[in-house]
Amino acid sequence: MAAIRPDRTDDWWRTAAIYQVYPRSFADGDGDGTGDLAGVRSKLAHLAELGVDAVWFTPWYVSPLVDGGYDVADYRTIDPAFGTLAEAEKLIAEARAYGIRTLVDIVPNHVSDQHAWFRAALAAGPGSPERELFHFRPGRGESGELPPNDWPSQFSGSTWTRVPDGEWYLHLFTPEQPDLNWAHPRVRQEHEEILRFWFERGVAGVRIDSAALLAKDPALADFEEGVDPHPYIDQDELHDIYRSWRAIADEYDAIFVGEVWLPDAERFARYLRPDELHTAFNFNFLACPWQAGPLRRTIDDTLAEHAPVGAPATWVLCNHDVTRTVTRYGREDTGFDFARKEFGTPTDLELGTRRARAAALLTLALPGAVYVYQGEELGLPEAEVPRERIQDPMHFRSGGTDPGRDGCRVPLPWAAAEPHAGFGAGDEPWLPQPEGWEAYAADLQGADPGSMLSLYREALRLRRTLPAFAQGPLRWLPAPEGALVFGRGPGLVCAVNLAERAAELPAHSEVLLASGPLDDDGLLPGDTAVWLLV
Repeated sequence: MAAIRPDRTDDWWRTAAIYQVYPRSFADGDGDGTGDLAGVRSKLAHLAELGVDAVWFTPWYVSPLVDGGYDVADYRTIDPAFGTLAEAEKLIAEARAYGIRTLVDIVPNHVSDQHAWFRAALAAGPGSPERELFHFRPGRGESGELPPNDWPSQFSGSTWTRVPDGEWYLHLFTPEQPDLNWAHPRVRQEHEEILRFWFERGVAGVRIDSAALLAKDPALADFEEGVDPHPYIDQDELHDIYRSWRAIADEYDAIFVGEVWLPDAERFARYLRPDELHTAFNFNFLACPWQAGPLRRTIDDTLAEHAPVGAPATWVLCNHDVTRTVTRYGREDTGFDFARKEFGTPTDLELGTRRARAAALLTLALPGAVYVYQGEELGLPEAEVPRERIQDPMHFRSGGTDPGRDGCRVPLPWAAAEPHAGFGAGDEPWLPQPEGWEAYAADLQGADPGSMLSLYREALRLRRTLPAFAQGPLRWLPAPEGALVFGRGPGLVCAVNLAERAAELPAHSEVLLASGPLDDDGLLPGDTAVWLLV
């Protein structure tokens, strides 16, 4: 066990650049068409050269992969498609040798229906201790033919499934993801042991999936729109759970980042109190449209809601669940909402790429930690996956109207001249790469000083080496209409022009980095950002 160091001052996570790896699509080391840990190990030099501080892996555990690995069958075993536990330990150690920490994903709200606990619960029958670990209930109606309540699903469809003996079980996501009963002490003990298991293997932190959903109203009362408290989101009992987790993390100098979707700033901040989670994802910024006014308000609101508890903000433009930035910013609606996703949305990729480059400099200049989803540093667009190849359950549970999330999960292009754009030398990738995907390959971009990859490398280098990025709060400065201008630390200014017309630059002594060229008059064109020394 790592010794507690009360004098430790290494708060690396407050300003970290963390790279998200979706293992299935990162790199295929054994040629079977699926990304794996061998593939990640072969690309650690890429991550080191990119300049990230840590890597967050989405679930790599044994799973039927009904929901991309978020249906976990065994939290202590690596899925054979990805490798072995020994290989994961090697990866953690090899990454650390590059100065890169490892974060893993824990999915505490639910397990797979193939998990040993749930299989035992099905076999044991009504009223058994095994079923107490989940939410089994009799149905309503004369013969119990109706679900126990009307809770809405996080995906489309019902939140209840009936088993042959007549009882129903709760699943806020798919039927293959039964919810755990967090009021049961065995559930809490199991997850505390899982945390220790991974911390003992050198993991530096944990991302907590669906962090605000674990605790449920014990009465399972019906959902009423607009009535508080919500029966399964943000229950007060959650905070006791996370205080116990924090005590474990502190033993190992480890950190948490929570996936917390809450509109109430005060409720959100409670999760970030000094004895609970270290950080939480900032989804309002991710979903914000590419407009100066809304972006400034979102930045202000984010910083304001973190300030009372002294927690750093986190900034992210994309992840494995949302439309890629280049595509989203190339559309008429530049925000993001799951409910508005549809097939065939017109997209201007040239415009989206220009905006994504500017957004990268905006995001990396903000105070706090930043997350980069794999492929964002390559400027990948959302891929159009043929309907017959879509695997995401969101697509099927919507009746085929939602394109799902596979478009942001298409395997990465590494080498333009190699099979499958360098993703792997063997079988066809598990999701098809679009025609022309090799044009985004990392080897081509690494040799091009004007590429998206070169922009990210230089931006992360400056962010890591210039003291101004780690000093002082954000200071808004006078800006032309449609632009954002702010200072960081002594002598550093970020200017972003989101308008169509070119804008005057603030007085400066040097342009450190620009997302695109200035115009012939030295003005900042629309959809362009610069970092300036002043």
